[in-house]
Amino acid sequence: MLFNMSPLVALLPLIVYIILAFRDINPILNVLVCVILSAVLTNHSLLSMGGVIANSLGSFLALIGLIIMLGSALGQVLRRTGVAENLVITLMKKIGINTEKKAILASMITSVVLVALLGTLAGANAIIAPIIIPLVSVIGITPSALAVVFQGAGQTGLFIGPFAPPVVTIMELTGLTYVQFLFAAGLPVALICWIITYFMAVRTQKKTKGIYSYDGTEKANTDYVPTKEATRATWAFLISITALLIYGMYAKSGASYAVVVTFTIAIVTGIAGGLKMNELLDAMMEGAGRMIWLFVMFLLFDPLLLFIEEAGAFNALVEVLQPLLQSGSKIVFSFISVMTGVYGISGAAVAQSMVMDKMFKPLVDSIGLSASMWAAVLLVGSQMTSFAYPGADMLGQMGLARSKDLKSMIKFGVTLALISVIFVVVKSIFLA
Repeated sequence: MLFNMSPLVALLPLIVYIILAFRDINPILNVLVCVILSAVLTNHSLLSMGGVIANSLGSFLALIGLIIMLGSALGQVLRRTGVAENLVITLMKKIGINTEKKAILASMITSVVLVALLGTLAGANAIIAPIIIPLVSVIGITPSALAVVFQGAGQTGLFIGPFAPPVVTIMELTGLTYVQFLFAAGLPVALICWIITYFMAVRTQKKTKGIYSYDGTEKANTDYVPTKEATRATWAFLISITALLIYGMYAKSGASYAVVVTFTIAIVTGIAGGLKMNELLDAMMEGAGRMIWLFVMFLLFDPLLLFIEEAGAFNALVEVLQPLLQSGSKIVFSFISVMTGVYGISGAAVAQSMVMDKMFKPLVDSIGLSASMWAAVLLVGSQMTSFAYPGADMLGQMGLARSKDLKSMIKFGVTLALISVIFVVVKSIFLA
């Protein structure tokens, strides 16, 4: 450490990162500032940063960034081949949207399915929003209610998607298989999120009907008939993703398998949809380009965590917290760690999971907290921040739904975050 300061001072860049994350600042600039500050505090030469960044290219965070980029690339292929429109309209028609509640339910199912398959909240909902809005506006669904649906149902998809970045990250950190993760955390949290989203969307619809509405919305294409190419591409997409998912579970594949799966499905779907290889790769690069900022952010975030860990800051923090947890109570620890995640750490959810794991893993091991319990803490602690605060995810989904009703979103988010934290505490009681 610089001037032989306490290792705890190395946590200062992380605190700065959290503060800046709540301000209107480019996330890459935020991380860059914190990396430089961390390098200075830990006596790392700024001239050696090139080598550090080169090493971070092989890090787990860089891999997650690549997975997110490929998910966006696949989304663009689905859009270009007509698969996205075919899936969305088929799901909406199968469920039926002749009442407000059915329209909300159909929108929720559509969002959770596409987000789970693509592993990206913003990317998937950006695809379905222009298709869904004309369909549900006829029934009278308000922008406020649809914004609740987009965030709640969309993030539910992130809790259960086999190749969703939060799922892949937590599986890697805890050592759980996909099925184990689903039963330990994914399905219970998804069920809570689904139920709260539905009832809050219905409640929001009642309270905002007649106040907010979709004006001048384009007419819905109720007579939509998919082309032969779109139908063929849809079947190719569904069959390939199912086959690769089953094989992945059988082979107990790791995080890197998601890269192979996403790239393979994009190629298979694009070819089945009649795209030439040049067109297919252009579409993939266009989609991936939208997420290049996140990849760069994760690339910079890895050395930030590395410098803090090398300084011994996380171990020093554990020593400070040890008296508070000297009883070894799993209930107290679960509550403190999940509240730290939800309300104390902000930024990209995957990065939040990594920070939480670095901070608390020594205590997790010392008190014998199960991987199942830790997975639930990581999922709620990293994912509920976007509900607890009106951040980028919340505002982004409001934008896609064309809503300006922040009040309804905050009520929904605070309710869901509170109930999710209660779930973690209750789970810790039964596992204690």
